[in-house]
Amino acid sequence: MTATPDTLARRLGTADAVVIGLGAMIGAGVFSAFAPAAAAAGSGLLIGLALAAGVAYCNAVASAQLAAQYPTSGGTYVYGRERLGPWWGFIAGWGFVIGKTASCAAMALTFAAYAVPGETWLQRLVAVAALAMLTAVNLRGITRTAGLARLLVAGSLIALLIVVAAILGSGGARLANLGPLDAVGGPYGVLQAAGLLFFAFAGYARIATLGEEVRDPAVTIPRAIPIALGIVVALYLLVGTVALLAAGPTVLAASPAPLASAVDAVGAAWAQPVVRAGAAVASLGALLALIAGIGRTALAMARTGDLPRWLASVHPRFQVPDHAELAVAAVVAALVLTTDLRGAIGFSSFGVLTYYAIANASAWTQDAAHRRWPRALNVAGLVGCIALVVTLPIPAVLAGLIVLAAGVVGRALLARPGRQAGADGARPRRLR
Repeated sequence: MTATPDTLARRLGTADAVVIGLGAMIGAGVFSAFAPAAAAAGSGLLIGLALAAGVAYCNAVASAQLAAQYPTSGGTYVYGRERLGPWWGFIAGWGFVIGKTASCAAMALTFAAYAVPGETWLQRLVAVAALAMLTAVNLRGITRTAGLARLLVAGSLIALLIVVAAILGSGGARLANLGPLDAVGGPYGVLQAAGLLFFAFAGYARIATLGEEVRDPAVTIPRAIPIALGIVVALYLLVGTVALLAAGPTVLAASPAPLASAVDAVGAAWAQPVVRAGAAVASLGALLALIAGIGRTALAMARTGDLPRWLASVHPRFQVPDHAELAVAAVVAALVLTTDLRGAIGFSSFGVLTYYAIANASAWTQDAAHRRWPRALNVAGLVGCIALVVTLPIPAVLAGLIVLAAGVVGRALLARPGRQAGADGARPRRLR
């Protein structure tokens, strides 16, 4: 299919889409999210992980079903607009952009922390350099993004499997460390752990936001999203269980690098460089996919006037949202140089769970002709997202509500007749 000058080219097959989804999910979250989850739920973090996986599955099938009907850039921003109305679409898109922009800064800083331990100023410069490099790759076209994602995913998988093998082969893993699956915070602690661990699953949305660049999207997207999610769920359950067997929940909760602490606890210190390299590579993979996903969502929002029209540019040769990706890189670079967002797991989860709650509500409205999974999954996904949001740490919820409210107020104040165009580039419409 040949792309027109203002659309993106369909160049991704199923394998490409799966790899991009894996790259987005197997990020630094798996190297860091087990610590706050263990603090919230103790050994009950495995129950939290299973709950997060269940909610992620409901969200994944909703996203896949919607993407098959609306194979364009923007993900739930587009689905919310089409199924529920412009305001719902805006809330989903804004929640995604702000949450994932914070995640970009967190991933860049996490990469630098593992790659160049030492002075903070040097880490910030290295983080900006990594951001610039990955932005340049994205700007060269989606096939370049997919090619680099393959390498980064392979490196991350190898590192995680070596960590698992080092722990199991050490003889130091103990069932006593796992203990009963009770939660230090009770059911609330388990739900909070699930909300925090959801941060590590959220990347499958990247496949849907790339819907305008997937070949045969009605077949490819519903196939690629469950495959990518299934691989990651199995991997996370394996890594989480092994880490608990090695170190126990108390050690994991107190560690800024829980997997490194796990290999230390069983006397496999030789694997420390592998953990460090794996975390660095995984951070780059997540950052690469984040830039691509935010860029496509910003492109969709700019097409309808919810973001400045300048961001709706598509490069005539490489057919990528060049202005949007450059703007994302500039904002993230500013955050990297001025703040430390490595603790942004809760804030990011708030934005993304809001995004998926709207995805589930949108999928519930689809008719039988476009439905691939039962409506009950959409209800379960919506309830699950809301439950996980309200049990996130209170500062994360408050920060998320404030930023979402600021976006809604800004849109209301800036709304003008004729500003809004349809998601397909149709004539302008009035904001509703």
